[in-house]
Amino acid sequence: MKTIRAFLAIVAVGSLATAAMGQDPLAPNELPPLPNGAEFLTDAPLDDLGVRIKALEDAWDAHMMSLSESKKKAEEDKRKKELEAKSKPTFKLGGRIHGDAWFFPQSDPGIGFFEHPSGPLVGQDPEDRLAFRRVRLEFQGDLLESMFWRLQVDFASPHEPVFKDVYIGFDDVFGQKLIIGNQKRPLGLDTWNSSRFNIFLERPMIIEDLNADARRLGIAMHGVTEDEFWNWQYGVYNLEDQQVDGAYVGDHLQLSANGRLACSPIFENDGEDWMHLAIAGMVAVPDGNATAAVTNVNEARFRSRPEGRSASAWIDTGRIAGAEAFEILGLEYMQNFGPLHVCGEYQFNWLQRNAGMSDLFLHGAYFQVGYFLTGEHMTLKRESGQLDRVKPIENFFLVDHLMGEEGNGLGAWQVAARYSYADFTDADVMGGVGQSMTFALNWHWNAYAKLQFNAIGGRIDDRAAAGGYTSGDYWILGTRFAVDF
Repeated sequence: MKTIRAFLAIVAVGSLATAAMGQDPLAPNELPPLPNGAEFLTDAPLDDLGVRIKALEDAWDAHMMSLSESKKKAEEDKRKKELEAKSKPTFKLGGRIHGDAWFFPQSDPGIGFFEHPSGPLVGQDPEDRLAFRRVRLEFQGDLLESMFWRLQVDFASPHEPVFKDVYIGFDDVFGQKLIIGNQKRPLGLDTWNSSRFNIFLERPMIIEDLNADARRLGIAMHGVTEDEFWNWQYGVYNLEDQQVDGAYVGDHLQLSANGRLACSPIFENDGEDWMHLAIAGMVAVPDGNATAAVTNVNEARFRSRPEGRSASAWIDTGRIAGAEAFEILGLEYMQNFGPLHVCGEYQFNWLQRNAGMSDLFLHGAYFQVGYFLTGEHMTLKRESGQLDRVKPIENFFLVDHLMGEEGNGLGAWQVAARYSYADFTDADVMGGVGQSMTFALNWHWNAYAKLQFNAIGGRIDDRAAAGGYTSGDYWILGTRFAVDF
């Protein structure tokens, strides 16, 4: 403001002097010295021009004050809205649709009995099927500033919807998240990953065997270091899958304690090159002596489909009588080299039984590799140690090239292969020994829609006899259209 006053004063003084004397302006060295002091203009005598200058200054001051008040009011209104928003629960809607087609072109007679061990179709070959694998609605949000919630329901079977995630949580409990409700147990990388982002249609046999359906009622803590190098999860869970009836009834609580520690020692090139390592464990106490006289059932049972969507589990230990406790150890490795992705897990299960029955050792592993033909890469969510969304370099069909131009895009193309092994036969328990190879082709149309193809060839041996058969070979073909929002 002082600069403006000085400028206007100099202009006014020069103009008045020139007009009054009727001569050219004085040279700079002939001008009289200006008064000293920053406020000399305030003390100068005012003529008509000076009055006008003063009026302009006053108007300018009033305008600036008005702007300042308006800005202050706008900031206060914004702050009030933010505080008001934090005082109310928030709501966000999401979901996913997975539509499948499964074909069973070839299988040995034994596979027919594994698929249909009894009933009117006993011994018949697995039937082809068209079905929705997942039709989920997801609701989630925040409760004020420190809590959150999530509700996820699957309508793939319209007559019998089941819930998945149903929990509430606290954001900062000793620097971690506390989650209470139905949630995933941290056991098995492939099941810890969201089904939206996995490379293959179905999870490996060993992962399904030891953590079928993954979610259980429990209380857990999730944490991550500030640099996201380390992350961890641990908690206590009930062993029963409650997704249908929503309750566990029984005097034997059948609990498990689970924990997982993961790190990402390599994370470079904006997430194109990275490494993930983790170790997970579980200690469980099932009710191995449960009878028909009690409501709960023995949860010491391990079973899996053949990495395709069959009607029945082809590997199945049944409920293991006399099971007192079991301990599971899981090792995880996953690494990305630009478009090349490799991953593997090994899991071990030691089970103890009472009444002089033999203890059991069950185990299995898988290894997989994938490659993007179009140059994309798998992404890692470091804070939780799991796969994240693939983002095609160019979307399929119509691509916005900006400047009003559109063109055809290829989307993202990925090829992959997986070898899987699971041994669930030991002592008198004949769950079966399974091996399979899966070949995959994934076509990502954009970051939220894709088309997947799988071909699975496998064999099951050393299984409890069904129809007189203990083994069999099979081929399965599967495809899926998947979207999420």
